[in-house]
Amino acid sequence: MKYALLAVFTLTCLLSPATAADRPNIVWIVVDDMSSHFGYQGEPLVETPHVDRLAEEGVNFANAYATAPVCSTFRSAMITGMYQTTIGSHHHRSGRGEVKIELPRPVRTIPELFKEAGYYTTIADASGEKWGKQDYNFEYDRSKLYDGIDYNKRADGQPFFAQYHLRGGKLRNIDASYEETKAGLNNQLIDPAAVTLPPYYPDHPAVREDWAQYLDSVNYTDVEVGRILNRLKQDGVLKNTIVFFLTDHGISHARGKQFLYEEGIQIPFIAWGPNLLPQGLTRDCLVAHIDLGATSLQLAGIEVPEWMQGRPLFGPQAEPREFVVSARDRCDETVDRIRSVRDGNWKYIRNYYPERPYLQPNKYKDAKPFMPALRELHAAGKLNDAQSLQMAETRPEEELYDLSRDPWEVNNLADDPAYAEQLSEMRCRLANWVLDSNDQGRFPEAESMYDSDMEAVLPRMRKRAPDEARELEANIQQMKTWKAEGK
Repeated sequence: MKYALLAVFTLTCLLSPATAADRPNIVWIVVDDMSSHFGYQGEPLVETPHVDRLAEEGVNFANAYATAPVCSTFRSAMITGMYQTTIGSHHHRSGRGEVKIELPRPVRTIPELFKEAGYYTTIADASGEKWGKQDYNFEYDRSKLYDGIDYNKRADGQPFFAQYHLRGGKLRNIDASYEETKAGLNNQLIDPAAVTLPPYYPDHPAVREDWAQYLDSVNYTDVEVGRILNRLKQDGVLKNTIVFFLTDHGISHARGKQFLYEEGIQIPFIAWGPNLLPQGLTRDCLVAHIDLGATSLQLAGIEVPEWMQGRPLFGPQAEPREFVVSARDRCDETVDRIRSVRDGNWKYIRNYYPERPYLQPNKYKDAKPFMPALRELHAAGKLNDAQSLQMAETRPEEELYDLSRDPWEVNNLADDPAYAEQLSEMRCRLANWVLDSNDQGRFPEAESMYDSDMEAVLPRMRKRAPDEARELEANIQQMKTWKAEGK
């Protein structure tokens, strides 16, 4: 609490009402598929001086969570400051076919609000020369959100709001991207033998190699962050710029991306701006990633809309969260609904499809190099209890974890009578949030939308990769079969 109060006091003293000429620039650096494995977070095998500098000189939010554990739903929430479940964009890569998704009124995007306030808005990849990843699940006109790619195209004296989207964990498992990573690191790569795996993953060469490449991607991401910061410095704008650094969700692994365990939803989240923000603070308060938009608007002197669910993290408007909620729904062809609540050291997970396996058929995830190893070891009975959790054919309806004693979330306390009161409290908290936030996931997705999204990708896949198309079609049929069976 003392950190939160200090941050409020300090920011109030540092920031005075801004004019159009002296408002700070706002930069978001958003990274794909990366959990909390930077140097400042204690990962011993990486060297991440640029991100570490941001954390050491800025404000490190140590308990930040993604409201969604997959790219498009995360971004749909991030760019609106709204839970993806409230605005109906909670299914991954939805609205891509003939059936579209429109943002409910009065919700609008953060870039539009910046543009209307006189900011020049951009979105770029790590190079700053190409359009950056958007991946929003609703209909929008890019020209209404973004003025361009390069903030240097703005008018003299015009403040800018710039987004950079980095590939992060996606730099592995793709040969061309990993070759770029190796070159960027001068082939100074992580030794798979030195990797320490989470206890719920088996010690297998394929898993070790994949994790080592992931840590290589962490190191190369830091190189890219350094390039962005250096460009801002060379352009003479860094002194009046507030930089946010965060990832969109955790590592793409069996218990990470797409799932609501800590590996999938706890993310790095840093705010940096010497002379504009408090320096050298670590704040332990719970933060949802949708707070990014509200905080950015507030720091730019732009009124935060009343409809926005995100909250400013600084100044007199800052209101600490008692708990954070994350949600997983359909990912590509794979139908699911999971919700989680973190309150203090307690973590509650509700599985709404308990009769289905954790690792349902999913073409994207099944293509990962670690998946065959996991399935083979499981079939051979070579996984221990913790490593077998994600391979189960069914799931408990409820999971309860004490993160202070069980940070890896392997000891489910939901059936322990000693924790019945805590379970009931967390259950009620989620039930109230579902209603209060108007969680659209409580209504099954319309079959017309599901079929529309599948048909958006199948025709092209049938032409370029017929084997993959057959796999996807089989997975789609499995989803429909389970639905018909009431699973």
